[in-house]
Amino acid sequence: MTKALYIAEKPSVAQEFAKALKINGQRKDGYLESEDSIVTWCVGHLVTMSYPEKYDEKYKRWSLDTLPFLPREFKYEVIPGVQKQFNIVKGLLNRPDVETIYVCTDSGREGEYIYRLVAQMSGVKNKNQKRVWIDSQTEEEILRGIREAKDLSAYDNLSASAYLRAKEDYLMGINFSRVLTLRYGNSISNYLKSKYQAISVGRVMTCVLGMVVRREREIRTFVKTPFYRVLSRISLEGEKFEGEWRAVEGSRYFQSPRLYKENGFKEKKDAEELIRILSEEQPLTCRVEKIERKKENKNPPLLFNLAELQNVCSRLFKISPDETLRIVQELYEKKLVTYPRTDARVLSGAVAKEIYKNISGLRRYPQIGNAAGEVLEMGSYKSIAKTRYVNDKQITDHYAIIPTGQGLSALNSLPLTSQRVYETIVRRFLCIFYPPAVYQKVSLVTVIQKESFFSSFRVLQEEGYLKIASNSFSSQKASQPGKEGESEEGKETVCGASLLLALQKLKKNDILAVDSLDIKEGETSPPKRYNSGSMILAMENAGQLIEDEELRAQIKGSGIGTSATRAEILKKLFTIKYLTLNKKTQVITPTLLGEMIFDVVNCSIRQLLNPELTASWEKGLTYVAEGSITSQEYMDKLEHFVRVRTEQVERSSYQYALRQFFDAAAQNYKNKPTASKRGGKEKK
Repeated sequence: MTKALYIAEKPSVAQEFAKALKINGQRKDGYLESEDSIVTWCVGHLVTMSYPEKYDEKYKRWSLDTLPFLPREFKYEVIPGVQKQFNIVKGLLNRPDVETIYVCTDSGREGEYIYRLVAQMSGVKNKNQKRVWIDSQTEEEILRGIREAKDLSAYDNLSASAYLRAKEDYLMGINFSRVLTLRYGNSISNYLKSKYQAISVGRVMTCVLGMVVRREREIRTFVKTPFYRVLSRISLEGEKFEGEWRAVEGSRYFQSPRLYKENGFKEKKDAEELIRILSEEQPLTCRVEKIERKKENKNPPLLFNLAELQNVCSRLFKISPDETLRIVQELYEKKLVTYPRTDARVLSGAVAKEIYKNISGLRRYPQIGNAAGEVLEMGSYKSIAKTRYVNDKQITDHYAIIPTGQGLSALNSLPLTSQRVYETIVRRFLCIFYPPAVYQKVSLVTVIQKESFFSSFRVLQEEGYLKIASNSFSSQKASQPGKEGESEEGKETVCGASLLLALQKLKKNDILAVDSLDIKEGETSPPKRYNSGSMILAMENAGQLIEDEELRAQIKGSGIGTSATRAEILKKLFTIKYLTLNKKTQVITPTLLGEMIFDVVNCSIRQLLNPELTASWEKGLTYVAEGSITSQEYMDKLEHFVRVRTEQVERSSYQYALRQFFDAAAQNYKNKPTASKRGGKEKK
């Protein structure tokens, strides 16, 4: 009798497949077996790329003579710690009674790569291989994935792009780390008076280091500029409000070089002069030049992808991106949420048709009160497919992270932070079924002697989705403006009902009393440091750093790194001490070593610090996954880049110039090396 073999990425996932398939067979060493099925598992990666010395012993010693290292065929090996499980899986894949293999590794590029390497090393031949592609681990979704499994060959292009990404990181990492270490490692170790300093670089990692160091240096060189705004304090039916002067057309200061932007002066004396001129006519009054009243809708935000969730969790819970990923992965494995490693912030059309099941399950979740029942009552889920929250074109592998409505019994056994992350996901999901929040906005322009003063007000009239947006553990209501809204709507005054009523009565040419004209001093602010959340978003949206329109569009879709790898890349930069993370604030800053590595790379392989490089390689990988270009075309380009840049570094000699850069960076660190020609010992 022939059997079907199901291979998952880890034991816990295999267990869910066994439950869904109702396999009550024998538990054996490394697999489960019944009369017609076998379920086995990997433990993450079982196979990896071999180090250069496995090609030839001469590569064990780092030498310029053996660079660039560009093998014609790549070697792979079983990871020693998981050899036993690999042998079990290999035996099962090649068992004569196994006719069909269902590949149930994670539904993404990395999961594809994990299985393909195992199959390659196991020599799988003449088997019917099918790919199970699922969005959650609910029983229903698992059975659908098995039922609709496609032939594995349908994912060959995805597999090719996965192999190429690994080769790219391998070749750039090995060649550039070795050549930079051999050329400039001594410059760093001599300066720091350390024994030996390897220079670790990578296609994505070094780009991220560059973003942090550049931002830090922008902050250091930033010079605060004071500016002076003129404000009118106006009375209206016992209420007070402010107007901000702006040098619009018709003003005596229109386009004057004395201005800082259009709403302030560079020097205080000019602000004082304006007040003196306007105060000549007493009593002080202003005339209503223009009044606009309108309603403004604020729609619920898009759903969470991994980057957005990591950003929100960094802000709300002060946890790092890799901790957020660990939590949401656990929620996924407990069937509470859908697949977490996604870049999409919308639902697919197919899921939208069945979404009432997810909502219905949430009626048993007490933290949201009767919100789920209310959504079902309103019936808004029936037309969700016509909204911006459903778009098949914006989905590559998986739709947004949403609650499944299942697995709630497991929630209480999870740590408090995990429960709160789950609530955050649930609320973001339910918000999309509620109407927008509605604000009444009033914009007012008053005039004193041809000088215009601007006031803007808003008041919340209908809560809409804000009614359920705030977490149960949050001290601030979603309907109350907080720091998050200040940049967008910082110049609006949130007014009470009595002031709004008085404003509603105003007409053009009405005269109002002005209590005073005052100067408000401000100063320009330096750019903000990245925190762990904003860095993840910056990696996702690295297009903002690129001038080329086509490259920007490409990187906007794929970003620096992937949703699956960004947290790990940041973690590695902290581990190797190129960056530091303040655990309380989650703010990221470079170390002196990190800045020195930046200077070395900036002198020798500057392209590694720029998002353009990642964008262009990412574009190529996308083309391979789509079948637009071949793997060989991509490899030719990659090998040329590695060869040219490696040889370029071999010929370079920036040791003297680097000393000046190291000195400049060291001035900003307490434990800096003492200044001397040979460098100095780092103070402990």
